[in-house]
Amino acid sequence: MNLFFEESGDFKAGVALAQQGEAYQVEMQSGKRTKVRAKDVLLQFASPAPAELLNDAQAIADEVDLDFLWEVAGQEEFGFAELGAEYFGHEPKTHEAAGLLLKLHSAPIYFYRKGKGRYKAAPEASLKAALAGVERKKQQALIQAQYVAELKANRLPDAMKPSALQLLFKPDKNSIEYKALDAACSELQTTPQRLMLAIGGIASPKDLHFSKFLIEYFPKGTGFPVITIPAAPALPVADVQAFSIDDVTTTEIDDAFSVVTQADGNVRVGIHIAAPALGIARDDAIDAIARQRLSTVYMPGDKITMLPDALVESFTLAEGKTCPAISLYATINPQDWSVVSTETRAEAVPIAANLRHNDLDAIVTEENLTLGAGDYPHKTDIALLWQWAQVLEKGRMAKRESFGLKPEQTNRVDFNFYVEDDNVTIVRRKRGAPLDKIVAELMIFANSSWGKLMHEHGVPGIYRSQGGGSGGWAARMQVRMVTHAAPHQGLGVDQYAWSTSPLRRYTDLVNQWQILACVQHGVTAPLAAPFKPKDADLFAIVSAFDGAYSAYADFQSDMERYWCLRWLSQQNARQVDAVVLKEEIVRLVDIPLVIKLPGMQQVPRGTQVRLDLLRWDEVDLAVEARLLDIVVAAPVAAAVEEADEELTDTADSDDEMPTAGNDADAESVSE
Repeated sequence: MNLFFEESGDFKAGVALAQQGEAYQVEMQSGKRTKVRAKDVLLQFASPAPAELLNDAQAIADEVDLDFLWEVAGQEEFGFAELGAEYFGHEPKTHEAAGLLLKLHSAPIYFYRKGKGRYKAAPEASLKAALAGVERKKQQALIQAQYVAELKANRLPDAMKPSALQLLFKPDKNSIEYKALDAACSELQTTPQRLMLAIGGIASPKDLHFSKFLIEYFPKGTGFPVITIPAAPALPVADVQAFSIDDVTTTEIDDAFSVVTQADGNVRVGIHIAAPALGIARDDAIDAIARQRLSTVYMPGDKITMLPDALVESFTLAEGKTCPAISLYATINPQDWSVVSTETRAEAVPIAANLRHNDLDAIVTEENLTLGAGDYPHKTDIALLWQWAQVLEKGRMAKRESFGLKPEQTNRVDFNFYVEDDNVTIVRRKRGAPLDKIVAELMIFANSSWGKLMHEHGVPGIYRSQGGGSGGWAARMQVRMVTHAAPHQGLGVDQYAWSTSPLRRYTDLVNQWQILACVQHGVTAPLAAPFKPKDADLFAIVSAFDGAYSAYADFQSDMERYWCLRWLSQQNARQVDAVVLKEEIVRLVDIPLVIKLPGMQQVPRGTQVRLDLLRWDEVDLAVEARLLDIVVAAPVAAAVEEADEELTDTADSDDEMPTAGNDADAESVSE
């Protein structure tokens, strides 16, 4: 006896060798024996042979007209043998019954399965909808195949052009466009990013990295809505001639300085900070924009500003203008450079000059300051600020050492990126140059002083704190953002509240509102300040800012790495010098490109080595290199210090985004 049965969703036939209770032992055509339950047997037959039956059944199934079969079936549940009598007009033969069953089972759109060998015809409306869906899928499959063919021929289908970025970074994986892209990449053995670059969906690797960032953090674009720019408030005009010190590319000029010698011989130094908080109110339209962006985003050659350009132009400390500002005046005794008193005012400050590092760094050197040599604007003022800055730094270092930290290293090298017409220039610039130190020390002094002012008035603010935490040493020295005054051990100050960059950091704008409340309301400041003690909204701002600022810094780092690779291409650099930072990690001497050399022999930090650059990839931002030679076998002292500087965990290394030419403050990044 032969059996036609169902096993694991498939229909099979074989020879029954024996029956034991409710099961048969069946031998298949291959010779394999299997156990078949009696309830899974659909037909028993003596002939033809099982293999022949299956062939004949499949031939019958191929001939069956589904539409006619569906009409014959009616709307009642049926068994396949019953329907066979109706369809064939006679009691179906074994191969006919089996063929009909195969057809019924293969057409779930037409027939719903109700049990072993039992079915029910789909309602007409459901069948029509299902058939329409099948037809739609067929058409989509044809379109998808056409897209795949075009992509493989290095052409971007017109239908995919508007969604090219979405397909790369936030795709709908059920769309035929994504499926086509995925299929084409699989067949070509490439990635979606590389294929899009090859076919023109993305213009360049630079656009690839930039677009990925925009899709994630600026999905609605970087433009600003139409807003009304607030008028500058009427303020008393300060009797000073202030000047700023910035990189040549800086447009958001937040800070400026003034120096006035008083009749008693003391010197009054003014630190003047742009005051957009005088024109922006909490929860107004401009505040909503600033709070959404939280910071200006920097990258070599470009930036995405936190505030609209028109508002920045109204409040930036531009040369020749009298600008609204928050001024911190420090009266200093030049005999010992002690601070006699401080005072904070809201006022209009005349800006006499916007000085630029690019013009002055080569002239304003420690040697020239000592000798009084050189000719440049505000020479006397800069010389005085230089002397005070050194005293401020010395005081911070003493405080830092009292916290148990080693002195700051001042020999770290920064790099300025300048991009023009897609060509990049990277310039080494040693940190700690006189103008850098002046700006850094005065900004730290202002941020510390205003942090103390808020604390003394009982007004919360946004502070940067380092040290004193729990856990291991690295955890204790992690920089945290808090809403109360706390020491910043790395900088060597008792409190540190970001307040000097309100045009480009939302935390500084918030603190400026709080500082203004202290200045304008005195002892009642806690009641008048926009943010009250334990304000939940202030904690929300801290959390959001931390996340956004970290993401923006990562993006800036990626773009700097991209431009470093572009620099290698421009220079056709193949053999380069590098300095060992630690173990297998080196950094090029001429540009801030860090490379890992797996398997590199152990050499001390600061060792100078020669590399052979094998290849680099502007898409993956990867570099492959091999060690050619050890140029300086023993570490050079300066190189060791610099390497240590790169690796020290005590740094408030995110105090400022570390790219020159990006408007970033020159505040110290303490190590």
